[in-house]
Amino acid sequence: MFKKLLAALGATPPSEPQAESTGLHHPYPEAHVNFFYNLLFCDQPELFRKPGAENNAYPWTALLADAPDELELLALAKDEAIEGRIRALAYNRLRAMGAEVPPKVLLGVIVEVPLDNGLDVLAAFSDGGVRYLNQSGKIAVVEADDTPLPGLAKELVAASRPIVEKIGPWEEQRLPPPKAGNVRITFLVSDGLYFGEGPYAVLQADDMAGPVLAKAAQLLQEVVDTLVD
Repeated sequence: MFKKLLAALGATPPSEPQAESTGLHHPYPEAHVNFFYNLLFCDQPELFRKPGAENNAYPWTALLADAPDELELLALAKDEAIEGRIRALAYNRLRAMGAEVPPKVLLGVIVEVPLDNGLDVLAAFSDGGVRYLNQSGKIAVVEADDTPLPGLAKELVAASRPIVEKIGPWEEQRLPPPKAGNVRITFLVSDGLYFGEGPYAVLQADDMAGPVLAKAAQLLQEVVDTLVD
């Protein structure tokens, strides 16, 4: 599915934080690419803190407050008009506070494929946002766009819902990237990270995982066609 591709051009996130949080992983040689990789999973809210005044506006004031307001977070988590990443962060903070959250609200899908020269990662979020990390370390970011990308991202999320209905959240720390030969599909869900992993041929033949991989391949091709000169 994920063959060697030309690097997709895109925005580069800020530098890695000074203090490393637990559960972070470093599959790329460059610190800023590892930082971006870990941001995708929305399980480390402190990574989203930026220097200066960038976090001094809503919704970041609510998401990153030292003592967050439960009602504010709940309003963000339930708002289907905002970014899936923001909703996932809000649900994560609510759970950390001990608040009850609805289960199985799917907010994002991340497909990781180890290749000969590195790790390919494709992420799609419920609002249509797309992130792509090429094995070379090149990054592509799509938020709102007049291309087919947001629609395909939403289709990938929709194709993943049957899997989320059948499995449950991973209760341990997030795992390192999958080993060579395997594909991992991670689901950002209101009640935690879910995932499935196995050899590509096995997942492709699976009744539920197969359609997810097929839609991910379609989205990836569109990313490459749209963003690579």
